[in-house]
Amino acid sequence: MALPASEIINDILTLWFSERVKPLWYNSTPEFDQELRDKYLDTYQAALKGELSAWEETPQGALALVICLDQFPLNMLRNQAESFAGEAPSRQVAARAIVKGFDQNLEGAQKAFLYLPYMHSEDMTDQDRVLELFSKAGLEDNLKWASHHRDIVKRFGRFPHRNAILGRQSTPEEIAYLESDEGFKG
Repeated sequence: MALPASEIINDILTLWFSERVKPLWYNSTPEFDQELRDKYLDTYQAALKGELSAWEETPQGALALVICLDQFPLNMLRNQAESFAGEAPSRQVAARAIVKGFDQNLEGAQKAFLYLPYMHSEDMTDQDRVLELFSKAGLEDNLKWASHHRDIVKRFGRFPHRNAILGRQSTPEEIAYLESDEGFKG
């Protein structure tokens, strides 16, 4: 029997913001990736199909949906083109949540994850938007990383570290960047 949406939302947020998982946010392990696959792959697939739109009725539900669409696939589908499939839908959810003022009901780290889909975009408008969001929220550490991401997209028009996964041809400049000490690997 399926759990009620409120329990799944709570489970996602409790797990994601737990002291155990915080160190894995940007430095995951194969074991954690597998844990997310085992527990949330079906939830992610339902979210991707638009079947969880009712979650957008609350700040916590919208946040859980953004995490499910934007963060979970990066872990569950690591090094696969499909890992980026939830990015555009996650930005749409985040945009609707921001319009509703839901971000104002979230604490710092929660707010940062609501905004993060904009930082993952290869569109300069989205990159500018995330700088504005992090700046207004006073999320200085996130703003530093958002500036770094924006600089990459401004320089290359995309994230070169995604090229191989997405079957895109890298330019000589992108290859030199990726092979350099400054190269962002994802």
